[in-house]
Amino acid sequence: MRKLTPQEIHSLSRHTQEHLGPDRLPVTVVLDNIRSLHNVGSIFRTCDAARVQRLCLTGITGRPPRREIDKTALGAVESVPWRYIPSAGEALADLKKQGANIYILEQTDRSIPLFEVTFQWPAALVLGNEVFGVDEQLFPLADRCVAIPMFGEKHSLNVSVAAGIVLFKMVEQYVQQHPNWKIAQRLSKRAESDR
Repeated sequence: MRKLTPQEIHSLSRHTQEHLGPDRLPVTVVLDNIRSLHNVGSIFRTCDAARVQRLCLTGITGRPPRREIDKTALGAVESVPWRYIPSAGEALADLKKQGANIYILEQTDRSIPLFEVTFQWPAALVLGNEVFGVDEQLFPLADRCVAIPMFGEKHSLNVSVAAGIVLFKMVEQYVQQHPNWKIAQRLSKRAESDR
């Protein structure tokens, strides 16, 4: 076993992108009033890694171009389709009209543990403010509220960390259901083992 070189990693990434072509994970990530520009940048980077369809910035969420976003996004602002809509409610209503299943990441009395959720596509994942979480006025628009189980003393995670956990659970399920994505994953593994 050895570490891959930056050139090998770039080659694997390009190989996967070529195989998938324009195909993206049918998920729109909606940021509801995220106050930290570093969190926004980090979520851009995670959305690039998961190859999400779109990132929707709402409310007070900062938007590019901003130095603080660029610092953690590392160029993902250019590779992730994104848009700004002032109202998260308006954004979710529009996504619902387009047939999206709305998943709000929040601890509620009806939240389903992440490991028990079977995601339906297309989907929207709503992430909330670092202090106040997702605005309760958005709850009626949700198909499901989802919570990441917490086993330690702390009861929450940083929003950008939580985004990564949920998005890659979504990726895992999507890869299992869609042969083209499964093939891309296998091709990358094969290319890796050939080196």
